[in-house]
Amino acid sequence: MLDKLEAIKERFEDVGQLIIQPDAMSDMGKYTKLTKEYKELERVVAVYEMYKLVLENIDSTKALLDKEKDPDFREMAKVELDELKEKQIQMEEEIRQLLIPKDPNDSKDCILEIRAGTGGDEAAIFAGDLFRMYERFCEKQGLQLTVLDLTFGSAGGYKEIISTVSGVDAYGRLKYESGVHRVQRVPATETQGRVHTSAATVAVLPEMEEVEVEIDMNEVRKDTYCSSGPGGQSVNTTYSAVRLTHEPTGLVVTCQDQKSQIKNFEKALKVLRSRIYEIELAKHNETVGAQRKSMVGSGDRSDKIRTYNYPQSRVTDHRINKTVYNLPDVMEGSIEDFISALRLAENAEKMKMGGMEEN
Repeated sequence: MLDKLEAIKERFEDVGQLIIQPDAMSDMGKYTKLTKEYKELERVVAVYEMYKLVLENIDSTKALLDKEKDPDFREMAKVELDELKEKQIQMEEEIRQLLIPKDPNDSKDCILEIRAGTGGDEAAIFAGDLFRMYERFCEKQGLQLTVLDLTFGSAGGYKEIISTVSGVDAYGRLKYESGVHRVQRVPATETQGRVHTSAATVAVLPEMEEVEVEIDMNEVRKDTYCSSGPGGQSVNTTYSAVRLTHEPTGLVVTCQDQKSQIKNFEKALKVLRSRIYEIELAKHNETVGAQRKSMVGSGDRSDKIRTYNYPQSRVTDHRINKTVYNLPDVMEGSIEDFISALRLAENAEKMKMGGMEEN
């Protein structure tokens, strides 16, 4: 571990020199990546320096115990040594957490897609409830949510709603929400008071840049049409809404939130790029092997991840067996506890996998 930390310190010093070079800002893309890397390494190096100091103090205290004869002084030194060893254990755990490889996509903006699943009208209403939950969560976290395209349900809610979420670590905060969300409650349309089970799927995709996912525009068909609102009413009379069809994959993306066709085209292209990335990532995960795929952070939209039980005011996340009995708060966007627990679980999986690879 010390060798790894020393290598990180050397890289930290190298990056520090690179960002102060006279021509460092000539390439802003490269400069931004370097400054971001510098900040990430800075935290690890700061803990490493404190850790080295603790080790030095342990060695000096041990040396003192070997030489010191005074009983009272030896007792004080023993107490100090115990405290230092406890501090060493705590810092080693902190360092292991810091050395866990981060998902490079965590800092990106993301695409949030919610679709009604099984359950008819009730599923669409539940999809609307989930969207409101994420809307409240984004407000609390200082993230900006922008709707790109939506299809209303006949009894309320949405058959489908697609949004972008931008802000600090937008994807890193929402990525664990991908999968099937299940609701158990008495639908408004139920006349006999029976509890029904419905579902909606959530997909969270990192927003990819053009240099990260290349698209051959000769393979993309672009159609334009008039934007429409609730009930099919016309929002504008110009052909500003955009539909993109990626012929090799059959993916279709629409965007109609802007009055400008150019802006809608740009946003639709971002969504298409992210969906193509998701397909390529799924292929990669299959190639790498299931044993390296974290069940916590897999993001597979076919996985049943969470159940919202209204009669019991219960929310259960099936990936980590975490249950809370504050459903109203959760539906108002209080999902931070789930996200924190999922992040810890994924880090524990990564640490375990790292240990297996070292053996």
